[in-house]
Amino acid sequence: MDKKDLQGKVALITGSTSGIGFRIAEALAKRGARVALNGRRTAAGEEALGRLAHTGAESIFEPGSAARYDEISRVVAAVAQRLGPIDILVTSGGSEKPGPTPFHELKPEDFLKAFETRYLPRVFPVHAALPGMRERQRGSIVLITTDAARHPTPGEALIGSTGAATILMTKALAREFSRWKIRVNCVALTLTSDTPRYDDIFSKPGFENKLFTKALSRFPLGRAPTAEEVAQVAVFLASDQAAQVSGQTISVNGGLSFGGW
Repeated sequence: MDKKDLQGKVALITGSTSGIGFRIAEALAKRGARVALNGRRTAAGEEALGRLAHTGAESIFEPGSAARYDEISRVVAAVAQRLGPIDILVTSGGSEKPGPTPFHELKPEDFLKAFETRYLPRVFPVHAALPGMRERQRGSIVLITTDAARHPTPGEALIGSTGAATILMTKALAREFSRWKIRVNCVALTLTSDTPRYDDIFSKPGFENKLFTKALSRFPLGRAPTAEEVAQVAVFLASDQAAQVSGQTISVNGGLSFGGW
């Protein structure tokens, strides 16, 4: 899509130096948005900025962890100062650990860690960016989570639980924020190709490899979605094309949720 319908909009995408987060940032930039990348590693952020140059969009990188409120608050303030008030917030990224693990093999510390690394990076950026959106009486928020939150998956009880919290928050905040004309939506993902995470899963043997090898054989549409295909859904929800869409979760999973595994 070549149109620049997001011209003048400022978008912050957390966890966006690689993978799905980067593809979302790139898609927003192609639509004309001024884009702020975010991640914990400065070197990765600078490299990602170079890969965005072809879009011609104004873009910056602000380092910081979305799982630490003090850091993400500073990121939000810096983006507003450098690019302008934030119109679009996409919360992506976060740690992949602990990964898919049978429940009986989880350690007690894994439960808290999962919420710290998978849920807090979704809720903290929203809380930090909300005052600016409230003041301007507009905004669009897109949360990225796992489809394991909607469909029970072997070894993903804990991962799915953190995602379910994100999906419920999406609905609750969409209702609460509607008074300020702020929309909140969610994209739920399964295995996504052409990402570092995809490569990591299949680079070594083990439970994850077996789990997702099985998943690959069961996509009704014949393959796993690409990061670019995920990005297009996220950008649609962020844009005015979805002006009457709020509180929704869209699964981008090649039809995998048609039925059980």
